[in-house]
Amino acid sequence: MAAASKNARTTSSTQKFFCSCGGEIKMKTLFENGKVKTIAECEKCKRSERRPSDFK
Repeated sequence: MAAASKNARTTSSTQKFFCSCGGEIKMKTLFENGKVKTIAECEKCKRSERRPSDFK
């Protein structure tokens, strides 16, 4: 039997990030000075960083 092609595979996953305080990190998009800027913000402690991996 033939294997399924890479386009036929439907598994997808999303990664959740958590702050050291225990809150979930959400990505937010800001529009400043004519530029789109994305930041990661903790829902619990409202700490914001440039990307989710900076919370470690």
